[in-house]
Amino acid sequence: MRRSWCWLLFVSLLVASCSKAAPQEAAKAGKPFAAEPLKIGFIYPSPVGDVGWTYQHDVARRKLEQELGPAVKTVFVENVPEGPDAERVIRQLITDGCKMIVTTSFGYMEPTVKVAKDNPDVVFEHATGYKLAKNLGVYQTRFYEGAYLLGMIAGKLTKTNTLGFVGSHPIPEVLRNINAFTHGARSVNAKAQLKVIWVNSWYDPGRERAAAETLANLGADMLYQGTDSPAVMQVAEAKKIHAFGQDSDMGKYGPTAQLTANTLDWSVYYIPKVKAVLAKTWKSEDTKWGMKEGIVVLAPLHASVPPDLKAMVEAKLAEIKAGTFAPFTGPVKDQAGGVKVGVDKPIAESELWSMNWYVEGVDGKLP
Repeated sequence: MRRSWCWLLFVSLLVASCSKAAPQEAAKAGKPFAAEPLKIGFIYPSPVGDVGWTYQHDVARRKLEQELGPAVKTVFVENVPEGPDAERVIRQLITDGCKMIVTTSFGYMEPTVKVAKDNPDVVFEHATGYKLAKNLGVYQTRFYEGAYLLGMIAGKLTKTNTLGFVGSHPIPEVLRNINAFTHGARSVNAKAQLKVIWVNSWYDPGRERAAAETLANLGADMLYQGTDSPAVMQVAEAKKIHAFGQDSDMGKYGPTAQLTANTLDWSVYYIPKVKAVLAKTWKSEDTKWGMKEGIVVLAPLHASVPPDLKAMVEAKLAEIKAGTFAPFTGPVKDQAGGVKVGVDKPIAESELWSMNWYVEGVDGKLP
């Protein structure tokens, strides 16, 4: 029995020794050996579902895995509230081995900053925030470029001159879309007015539906949103009015209602960023991409959109991509008629990213 135990101990030591030496011997021989994949954790503010903001991030996560294969391993946690719960989830992902964390909502900013400070060896990317650190980058989109084009369509096709918007939270990201949508509508129809109802949530189908129904009852025949569920589109389809998809194509929920959608392809950002982490060339940056870079994409226009309007939208889209037109080119006035941007002048970047006012044509008070 004693000799059996000795033999087992010898075999165990031999196996351990060989396993430690294998990578070294492989390296000496010039042979490749498997490295640990980069584990990346994604945190989402709502359920993944099959449309919307979180869904588009998850589509990009899956594209990332397809593109980089065994070099990466991704995990995600959905429906994470913005606040203390987010910090707990981020820390748990790091405990579970994640060396890169992606937090996909504005309200995750402070927890992300806090945990990044405590984990300098982990790379962090935060969507729609503005606080940087050596190991924390931020990124957001010029989503308002697409919103302006939607507004042009709404302004041309409305029969009531009343447009409706279901708002999530009154932060600059959402206000830019509201204002660009209104400005685009009034660029082709000076009588267009936008009514806004805030639901104070990124994802609450019941409240979104109630807000959309109220807007329709107030005469809105074109609906847009800053929320994550297809409820607004479903209301438009049921009431035989029109709507625009947000974040992703929502046409399957409104085959006759959806005129187009303002969508996001996050993979064009995630794939190069993760490649940079793998190559150890990643650096903290404040990135703002739009239609030119392919992160903001307009879904195909509905067949009911007249050819002349389609041509107008496509021409303006080409100008935006070429950098010869900016959606907030003046004159731009606020609700009270005060001039915010002069004639033929673009809005200042600092004003754009800190926007906290309504443009002329928005009906209602800003919370």
